[in-house]
Amino acid sequence: TQPTIDLATRAHEAYEYAKAHHMDTDHAILIDFARHSGKDRFFVWNFKTQSPQIKSIVAHGYGNVGFESDNQNIVFSNQPNSYASSLGKYRVGIRAPSKWGIGIHYKLHGLEASNSNAFKRYIVLHSFKMIPNEETFPNYLPLGFSQGCPVVDDDTMRKVDKLLQTKKKPVLLWAYYGE
Repeated sequence: TQPTIDLATRAHEAYEYAKAHHMDTDHAILIDFARHSGKDRFFVWNFKTQSPQIKSIVAHGYGNVGFESDNQNIVFSNQPNSYASSLGKYRVGIRAPSKWGIGIHYKLHGLEASNSNAFKRYIVLHSFKMIPNEETFPNYLPLGFSQGCPVVDDDTMRKVDKLLQTKKKPVLLWAYYGE
């Protein structure tokens, strides 16, 4: 695994980005894909308390032919039909009905070259009932739950959904791999 950057350091960078781009400055979602897939690596960071308000494990894309990931060695891609996760900053978009998890998802709009196809790839934040609601370490999170979307457990998604519905400005979601 890649060395993981300190969450507080990354959160500070996220805050500066959110402030500069007129996004929500109370919360940001940080996903550190360098962390073990059986450990919490999805964090809703609260800038007021300077700590994670919500945390959970999160699935990464399993990858299509030529982009295959395994439990811990992740292939990232921005290509349509790669079924791979994309790194970078996203603007969390509108809430919409979903056929997965709790029945809602949030559209994700890639803000960087590494994730510029996210919206047209239908990359959304959603939940799935097969995602465990607690860490599984030392076991990995099984593959097959994501075609590139960040996928969390239903309980986490309910909390995230409740929070996101209160937002007046777009929320930053930042998926990264260690440093």
